Amino acid sequence: QVQLVESGGGLVQAGGSLRLSCTIPKNFPMIRTMGWYSQAPGKQRELVATISTRDTTNYADSVKGRFAISRDSAKNMVSLQMNSLKPEDTAVYYCNVVQRQLFGKKDLVHWGQGTQVTVTS
Repeated sequence: QVQLVESGGGLVQAGGSLRLSCTIPKNFPMIRTMGWYSQAPGKQRELVATISTRDTTNYADSVKGRFAISRDSAKNMVSLQMNSLKPEDTAVYYCNVVQRQLFGKKDLVHWGQGTQVTVTS
């Protein structure tokens, strides 16, 4: 089981900022994308942002202009800077790594354990 270690969640007032970080095992092979997903109570897990190894980024419409995803290859880390937070951003945020497979096999998807982000009004 691949261990993705998340940090940086917490409680913040609306308009505030948080930075989430996820440490990925060193020399993790064949990464397709890294990213963050969120899951609010009673809702399905949904994409927040992803970044490829070529630094191509993808964001949910709800966070465009407020959140920024980045990666640090030297530190084996992917981060999510969250600004102008809103109460509706409250959720558990999960780190995600999609790993390519050889010979046409389906990608493997790895998840962290999640970190709680709570935004108060």
